[in-house]
Amino acid sequence: MTTDKTVTAPDGYVQPELDVRALTEVLDGEYAEIRDLVRTNLVTYASVLEEADGLGTDAYRERVRELVVEMAATGQTGMGFPKRYGGGGDVGASIAAFETAAFGDLSVLVKTGVQFGLFGGAILHLGTERHHDAYLPDLITGKLMGCFAMTETGHGSNVQALGTVARYDDAAQEFVITTEGDQARKDYIGNAARHGELAVVFAQLEVGGKSEGVHAFVVPIRSGGEVVPGVDIEDDGRKMGLNGVDNGRIRFDGVRVPRDALLNRFADVTPEGIYKSTIDNPDRRFFTMLGTLVQGRVSVGGAGVNAAKVALAVATKYALRRRQFAAGSQEKEQLLLDYGLHQRRLLPLVARTYALHFAQDVVRTQLHDVFSGVEDDPQARRRLEARAAGTKALGTWHATRTIQECREACGGAGYLAVNRFAALKADSDIFTTFEGDNHVLLQLVAKGLLTDYASEFEDLDQLGMVRYVTNLAVETVIEKTSAHKLLERVRDLLPGGDEWDQEAGLLDSEYQLAMVRYREEHMLAGVARRLKAGIDRKRDAGAVFSEVQDHVIAVAHAHIERLVLEAFVEKTRTLPEGGNKVALGLLCDLFALSTIEADRAWFMEHGRLTVQRSKAITREVNDLCRKVRPLAGGLVDAWGIPSAMLRAPDLVG
Repeated sequence: MTTDKTVTAPDGYVQPELDVRALTEVLDGEYAEIRDLVRTNLVTYASVLEEADGLGTDAYRERVRELVVEMAATGQTGMGFPKRYGGGGDVGASIAAFETAAFGDLSVLVKTGVQFGLFGGAILHLGTERHHDAYLPDLITGKLMGCFAMTETGHGSNVQALGTVARYDDAAQEFVITTEGDQARKDYIGNAARHGELAVVFAQLEVGGKSEGVHAFVVPIRSGGEVVPGVDIEDDGRKMGLNGVDNGRIRFDGVRVPRDALLNRFADVTPEGIYKSTIDNPDRRFFTMLGTLVQGRVSVGGAGVNAAKVALAVATKYALRRRQFAAGSQEKEQLLLDYGLHQRRLLPLVARTYALHFAQDVVRTQLHDVFSGVEDDPQARRRLEARAAGTKALGTWHATRTIQECREACGGAGYLAVNRFAALKADSDIFTTFEGDNHVLLQLVAKGLLTDYASEFEDLDQLGMVRYVTNLAVETVIEKTSAHKLLERVRDLLPGGDEWDQEAGLLDSEYQLAMVRYREEHMLAGVARRLKAGIDRKRDAGAVFSEVQDHVIAVAHAHIERLVLEAFVEKTRTLPEGGNKVALGLLCDLFALSTIEADRAWFMEHGRLTVQRSKAITREVNDLCRKVRPLAGGLVDAWGIPSAMLRAPDLVG
């Protein structure tokens, strides 16, 4: 399948010919086979999109559970588990499968994530062979359903302050799990209200009266479908969306579990009550434990990008059919996508979606390499954690913004429940806050930048980070994050001294990269100086950090946007010559320049954009939208979203 044949414009621009099938192959990459399996399953069970509207909450939850188990039987959901237990032995494939499943019903997706990603991932990564042998075979098939009980009513992002306690009784060789007050009840826990039989419970471990920090325990919560004694479960009730997932609250009143219920990959307790760990520092132990669960963030980021694809596919197809107002004296009304404003609304979002897709490819590969043992460097794991956090933040914010813009771009028709927008908006909105609140995640990104992922990385809370940074010369911080000092680096890329940004071509990828690198490094140097200045004045470290928090978030955001652009540029460069490479080049330019345009105030304030240059960028963005416009239908088709998943007959035809 291709788009319209080659067209030459009066200015000599030649419209590229798009090979949609070949572009889909580029996007699917090495996981084309698993993605096609998921697409087949999505079509097989497409009726769930209508059932979500028609069924009551209880019936919908049961239907979602059935589908999760049926999909598990195809191998789709077990790709990340070891082959010896019935899995696929491929971490990267498991992420690709999850991303692709986001084209469909998001309750099915999230219940899959809870069961196999969170519950199963905790057993796999925090447990040892005794736990794997006991639970993984039935867990992978969906016969054994479980929960991931970390979040508490009073403790969301601050996991180290959890209030649930697990006290070791050495006489009985058991742990006693207790909820210490309402703020310590486990809350919003998927699979808890109806289907979960086991829970991986995160609690403060106490041994011999001493607290050893947060650890994870396997705790039965149901037996034969009935809640076990000592456990109290309350249904969270209807939510804004994802009502096919049975979220609930759990309290524990002196629930006893055997000593081997402790997931003991990183720490254990002897029968006599002696605590042992291979990681002496409790903060490092805690962050190492949480770091093993990073695949949840990678999964959610990719799912957000694919939810945005569904919205854009519907809105773009509608804009290629729907006519509104006659242009000039012609009788026929004009297509929506022929209007410059409509192009401006949708096409930069298409470009950003492609950019985030390729950035997700990078973080998925890094995850696979780290978890498969290909990459064994501790700093590589820290970089992965930070990159996963930032990519998740940008990907899920992008989904929320894109779905809203696409709904508006479809007018009243977009408001009808028969199309996907109602469900997409309601079900994906939580993506920005679960698996880590996006603003908190960006602080993790900034911590890595400011400390250069140092060996002390795991030990540093916010105050520790401030002290660490202020003990370094500001120049040292900058040098750790750059190959050269800032101006030297800029001049290396674009000779021309201080006039470099006036002389470089706007469509030169080196110019675009230099701009976003300059922004990141300037912001990073600035926040380091502000932190140091505050401490030099003998001010409290916490107050200093609080005052620069907005600056910290801006640095992290700029850093991740730079990584996203680098991933897009690199991918485009590797493609063979032809129409697809030209088309992706247009999208890459559109993403880069619209990103610079969106932050033009910063670039102008810091002398990197003149008024004339700023206006030129706007003109170029408009021109790129016009060039992408004839390719738009093919570009969204290349995502390979099954037509049954668009579920908007009046919008897409």
